[in-house]
Amino acid sequence: MEIKKLENQIRELLKDKFTPEIAGSFSLTTPPANINADLSSNFALSISKKVGAKPLDIAKELCIFLKAKGFDCEAVNNGFINFHLSDKFLYNFIKEILHNNDYFKTENDRKNINLEFVSANPTGPLHLASGSAASLGDSLARVFRKLGYSIKTEYYINNVGNQVELLGKSLKCRFLNQPIPEDGYHGEYLIEIAKLLPKEAKDWDNTKMSDFAINQIISMQKKDMSDFRVNFDLWFEESQLHKDNLPKKVLEILKEKNMVYEKDGALWLGAKLADEKFEDSDRVLVKSDKKNTYFLNDLAYHMNKFDRGFDYLIDIWGADHHGYIPRMKAGIKALGYNEENLKVIIHQLVYLIKDGKIVKMSKRAGDFVTLRELIEEVGIDACRFFFVMRSPNTHLNFDIDLAKKKTSENPVFYVQYVHARIFSIMENASKIAISTEFDPQFNYKLNEDERKLLLKTLYFEKVLIQCIKDLAVHHIPSYLVELSSLFHSFYDKHKVLTPENKNQAQARIYILKAVQETIKTGLDLIGVSAPNRM
Repeated sequence: MEIKKLENQIRELLKDKFTPEIAGSFSLTTPPANINADLSSNFALSISKKVGAKPLDIAKELCIFLKAKGFDCEAVNNGFINFHLSDKFLYNFIKEILHNNDYFKTENDRKNINLEFVSANPTGPLHLASGSAASLGDSLARVFRKLGYSIKTEYYINNVGNQVELLGKSLKCRFLNQPIPEDGYHGEYLIEIAKLLPKEAKDWDNTKMSDFAINQIISMQKKDMSDFRVNFDLWFEESQLHKDNLPKKVLEILKEKNMVYEKDGALWLGAKLADEKFEDSDRVLVKSDKKNTYFLNDLAYHMNKFDRGFDYLIDIWGADHHGYIPRMKAGIKALGYNEENLKVIIHQLVYLIKDGKIVKMSKRAGDFVTLRELIEEVGIDACRFFFVMRSPNTHLNFDIDLAKKKTSENPVFYVQYVHARIFSIMENASKIAISTEFDPQFNYKLNEDERKLLLKTLYFEKVLIQCIKDLAVHHIPSYLVELSSLFHSFYDKHKVLTPENKNQAQARIYILKAVQETIKTGLDLIGVSAPNRM
């Protein structure tokens, strides 16, 4: 990554003037549109208190130092340092983005990361919230991998508990054409599963009926995820925890550490004993009827993940689980792990909008929109793009009518069209003998609009780093729409294929190839295709 290389180069130089710690904090940012700079840094501002000097004085001194090393920079009144990049630097970026498959690989701590998401109960088809979590989790994993991190994705199958027993009863009622319990599962999907049961199923006990239903639903969920371009490294069944007696082991560990107490016949985690900050996080581990709580089983699962060699755990949970975070961190700390190595992303609700109205859904009543139905209506590309357009912390209004439009109003169509448009330009370039292969020796002075488009392409690496920092990927579709808008403005204003000025045409071909590659990479990272023709 060219900006990263530049940062590292400057950090090394700054070690001549500052401690390694201070020098290592130097970073470059993309400046606001109204600032006349290609990159900027608030380094002088950030270290002013540490070194006991005014930001502007530090910035001026650093500019003198860096200019002597060949950098084009200037100090501005607020203490920022603005940098201007040479055309040569930008041409080298084009070469790297087009020919270096590891361009986005970064140096990182090489720790092993486990990312768990979706983990829907195996009691019915996947719905919109599952699609949203899948889009976020899979896209985030793709970004981590693109930047060179070691990450594994995981789906937790909650195949133990009351809901599983209720599923078995509901299926048997469907099979025998009997009334389904009021609190049972009324979805029509059980009618289809019941058709697959053999005749002797009328004599099956509830466990066997539940197992059959779960196997069918998990197969359905796996196909939904695969068709949605989401492939997990592991589907982990909760029943495995119980086979390995891990909940019991967790309880024993906590008892040995004197972090369990009895109250009202139940066993509780004394979270405050793990850390004062968790004083309000005491929770039941074993109920008075001697049954494990979900909390105890979840602690066993997280202990299992740490014990499998993962250094960091990232969980994506639904909006109704926000209050669950402190108790989980308390439990992890009580077990002897660093609770800061668990990061939880809460994704908010998804509202499906059609004809300007919210489409109601209720999984228990059987009246809900499945992910499969949404895919069939608007397509995978629109689903994947729309699901990650907003921050996970924000409610998403999924507009079906907009997602189906084949116009520039639809952001996914708008972005994909740029890729297809540039593909067409490349085909036409070949017809008039303008090479589309990058020449490292090429030299051409870029004009302001050409630089602006190329710089926006260069900034993509900062977008990906921000995704990792925020554990969110909405920055990508936002960036892609901005880049597409810049391309359209450029294309409307400037002719690309100019046979009368082949040097200019060649430069613009190179710039557009960099834009096309960036669009393709960005779309791939969020699981969206980049068609050559539309």
